[in-house]
Amino acid sequence: MMKKLFAEFFGTFWLVFGGCGSAVFAAGYPDLGIGFVGVSLAFGLTVLTMAYAVGHISGGHFNPAVSFGLWAGGKFEAKDLLGYIVAQLIGAFVAAGALYLIITNKSDFVTIGGFAANGYADLSPDGYSMMAALIAEFLLTMFFLLIILGSTNERAPKGFAPIAIGLGLTLIHLISIPITNTSVNPARSTSQALFAGGEFISQLWLFWLAPIAGAIVAGFIHKTLFDKE
Repeated sequence: MMKKLFAEFFGTFWLVFGGCGSAVFAAGYPDLGIGFVGVSLAFGLTVLTMAYAVGHISGGHFNPAVSFGLWAGGKFEAKDLLGYIVAQLIGAFVAAGALYLIITNKSDFVTIGGFAANGYADLSPDGYSMMAALIAEFLLTMFFLLIILGSTNERAPKGFAPIAIGLGLTLIHLISIPITNTSVNPARSTSQALFAGGEFISQLWLFWLAPIAGAIVAGFIHKTLFDKE
């Protein structure tokens, strides 16, 4: 079990460090910035690479919503939920701390700003409402879990699941960065909000509720309609 928890720690660390790091350091870099497309690819690549690296050890969740969705789909035991979620939260927090240390040691540092945190209304990148954020995060996480459950099903082609999952997360970010800065992952949202502070923390509830609800719905859909012949 400890190997599984360490795999979840390192996988979630890499997701936050690579995905949020690309948003914090590289997205708006003058002239050569990677923009929304680059950040979307970065998040997808973190999951793809760590799914191949440690997915065979822990299942490669790296996300509390994924753990809940796999439980709802009958692919994960309830007794392991707490341990996985704690490992994911610690990995995300340590990664955010590393990002904080890097950005605050820049020569012209003034503020960390939004720190790639998620938000709605005034904290939405393009001013989307709470309802818009709720719908987007619910639906996108639901489809993310359908991709995960479908691509890892025993009847799916073997060895390609990390590619489908990584590209799925890339697409999710391409859709929703302007809406909420894209969560679909409560651990990623929590780590950044704790450092960004203020209203980002008060809005954190939505980025737990919507992704977990969407993931659980997807788990039940897959279990009921798609899991068996």
